[in-house]
Amino acid sequence: MAPTTKPRAAAGRATRAARGRDAVLEGAVELARTAAQQDAESASDVGEHLGVSLDAERFATHRFACTMRGYTGWHWSVTVSRVPRSRTATVCEVALLPGDGALLPPAWLPWSERLRPGDVGPGDVLPFLADDPRLVPGYTPTDEGAEDDEGRVAIEELALARARVLGPQGRDEAAERWYRGTRGPTAPGAVAADAECGSCGFLVPLQGSLGQLFGVCANAWSPDDGKVVSLDHGCGAHSETDVAQHASDWPAPDPLIDELRIEVERAPDAPSSSEETTPAPSSSEETTPAP
Repeated sequence: MAPTTKPRAAAGRATRAARGRDAVLEGAVELARTAAQQDAESASDVGEHLGVSLDAERFATHRFACTMRGYTGWHWSVTVSRVPRSRTATVCEVALLPGDGALLPPAWLPWSERLRPGDVGPGDVLPFLADDPRLVPGYTPTDEGAEDDEGRVAIEELALARARVLGPQGRDEAAERWYRGTRGPTAPGAVAADAECGSCGFLVPLQGSLGQLFGVCANAWSPDDGKVVSLDHGCGAHSETDVAQHASDWPAPDPLIDELRIEVERAPDAPSSSEETTPAPSSSEETTPAP
């Protein structure tokens, strides 16, 4: 009869795999701790042993607490394995992983989506957007020749060199942004102003539909000089306003009397005797005719 050693060995391995136990890998705690300490900046960054789990046959993962500042809820994960019939475990990889309630950074976004208005500085270049919804074609070719090089030369000669121009969506977004911004009617300076920009002589109106609501300030004394302002915006440098006259902050002085100087006043002239008249008799006195 043929020996049954191999079937029994296979049955033993199947039994151990079913039980989910591997004494060699489970006992490699210090080996895993040493690997984590070597990967960390300091050995003190590796805390207590949190447990071990069997990931597959002859593969196990040891977890250690992370004691680094700012890494609350994180843990060190060390994967160990062994070759068949070996009693020696080896380290496969070391990783620092987040656990439940760990402090995580926000989801990663491409830099083109991460940019915000005002982030572009000198030397920075934005990526080209072929389907920018804010723009529309600047011209529409009416013949097939406009699509070739000769047609493009003709278009440039007609001063239609802009391939795309601001569309309705771009105009609406710009108008909303300008009107709700710091140069609209709700700005603190506009609320405190005595007059609106629409009546200021330094306002340069815009052309097109945006000119119905906006203009450019051309007053060097205004904080909005060279900026687009709404017609109902305002500031203290309006061309038609003036400083209000306020009463003096000093108290009114008492009147001064000069007692050392005599001022001679000429008395009015007395009436002459010829100018004297007899008063008329009253209506109650009776008159008698002369004899």
